[in-house]
Amino acid sequence: MMNCWLGIDVGSVSTKLVLMDDEQSIIKKVYLKTGSSPMKSVLKGYEELFSGTKKELRICGAGTTGSGRRIAAAMTGADVAKNEITAHGVAAISVDKNVRTVLEIGGQDSKIIFIKDGAVYDFNMNTVCAAGTGSFLDRQASRLGIPVSEIGALAEKSTNPVKIAGKCAVFAESDMIHRQQEGCKSEDILAGLCDALVRGYLNNLATGKKIIEPVMFQGGVAANTGIKRAFEKALGFPIKVPEQYDVMGAWGAAIIAQKKVKMKSEIKAEQS
Repeated sequence: MMNCWLGIDVGSVSTKLVLMDDEQSIIKKVYLKTGSSPMKSVLKGYEELFSGTKKELRICGAGTTGSGRRIAAAMTGADVAKNEITAHGVAAISVDKNVRTVLEIGGQDSKIIFIKDGAVYDFNMNTVCAAGTGSFLDRQASRLGIPVSEIGALAEKSTNPVKIAGKCAVFAESDMIHRQQEGCKSEDILAGLCDALVRGYLNNLATGKKIIEPVMFQGGVAANTGIKRAFEKALGFPIKVPEQYDVMGAWGAAIIAQKKVKMKSEIKAEQS
């Protein structure tokens, strides 16, 4: 029988689940849309996570995070329900113990996390405007008639990015429509959009903050190579996208659960 640890990240747009082994490596992961019911998405994700599993697994502990972490914790009897900032920070540190800054962009919000000596010491979060989030990129890709997964590749073909407003989703969309009407190429519009979203992110979340290397980019939007390139252009140095960029919150929750359960066991052993 194999020991494993369960991590669940329930966001407003997507739900992520991971199974982690004792060495903190991900055995299996599931990424699905939350839809109208976080409870249904957790149940569906749980079924998918364990379907087709040949080995006998023993769940030693579970952790939850995200906006729906309390619901998920109640449903699964989780050992810990932790905020997204801590969960994402813990996962980033597990990938690179020297990481200093985490850029995270999800479906409905974005975050910047500052780390020092292996611990989160500061952060900023944007939940007011949709500009720069995954849902905004999905909408713009749909309006342009392209899969959202192709935004990055198309943006990289641009030779003349156009200027797009980045402070507000409404203004950004208006600018894009105007540029289309002017006959600008789709790749130049998309490259301009990537630059604008990164500019807005940094202005909203990093003003007055020093972004120190190494920098890690995680969350669903980290798959967009156009956004990654725009960050590197704006910051002037390379940033790292971890292999498990899309489930870092769930992975962090599993790691936190593992640490808590082991700590409880050690305390219990000392008292006995």
